[in-house]
Amino acid sequence: MLPAVSRNAAFTGMRTLSPHIARTSVRCFGSLSSVLRGPNEMRPIASIPDDIARELANSHPVPMRHEFADNPQKITTDVLEKMDIGLGSHHVPTSFSDKLAFRLVKLLRILPDTYFRDDHYMRSVMLETIAAVPGMVGAMQRHLRSLRKMTHDGGFISHLLHEAENERMHLMIWMKCLQPNAWNRLLVLGAQGVFFNAYFLGYMISPRLCHRIAGYLEEEAVISYTHFLDAIDKGIIENKKAPQIALEYYNLHPEASVRDVVVAVRADEALHRDANHLFSDVFSSKQVNLRDQIKEQAEKQGSADEALRECAK
Repeated sequence: MLPAVSRNAAFTGMRTLSPHIARTSVRCFGSLSSVLRGPNEMRPIASIPDDIARELANSHPVPMRHEFADNPQKITTDVLEKMDIGLGSHHVPTSFSDKLAFRLVKLLRILPDTYFRDDHYMRSVMLETIAAVPGMVGAMQRHLRSLRKMTHDGGFISHLLHEAENERMHLMIWMKCLQPNAWNRLLVLGAQGVFFNAYFLGYMISPRLCHRIAGYLEEEAVISYTHFLDAIDKGIIENKKAPQIALEYYNLHPEASVRDVVVAVRADEALHRDANHLFSDVFSSKQVNLRDQIKEQAEKQGSADEALRECAK
């Protein structure tokens, strides 16, 4: 058991990983201790077991793209600008379900285009509160299916959970740039409630359709963040210093600006776009074990590499 020391001392190791995340965790544990007290009690929370404390201290959000997660050097503006994200990539709808998904997403875009117009910060906040839903819903339903079938999921759950966390981190970043008013918070609450329930029911009926909807939503997100960049480049929006949480999450250079953050977030959205369109295609093919497909690709690539080595001899 950990000694009965202060919360700050107990999480010294966490602060070395990420000061922002450490402060957030300490606040969470502070709130937890107040909940555990009785109505007339002022009893401190019990000591946290070593294994739990170690797991919590070492758990922190990790970026999805390898450019951010695997780069030991600080990410510069030049590196961000050179990232190939397939800007303008679009899945052309051919089947009825694809066309339905495309039209539905275009219909959903009317609200933010009408209400937020050029308020790119608030548009981004609304976008991320919705964009974080599909990954969590998909992961939850795939998790429950795995339990019912008593078989491995095939690789969806971990990716979808990571996607949901990544979108939530986008929201945490933008919340450092503005504070929504009460009406906008109420709008977010209503939109998220409607979208969550609709997506949950839709995923039970057709995961293929829902992943296609998510793919088109991410296409629109890429477009929205491109408009955000244009507004910064034209001087309409001030290109302020990037929030500290963004510097830590994306491993950005110390002088990074909001524009750098928008470029990084847009790159994430492009990854989600490609992943969800891929998942929709996978469900269409009825071959829903991603791990087997990855293994086959690796074997084919290994055979191709071996053939190239033989030719080079």
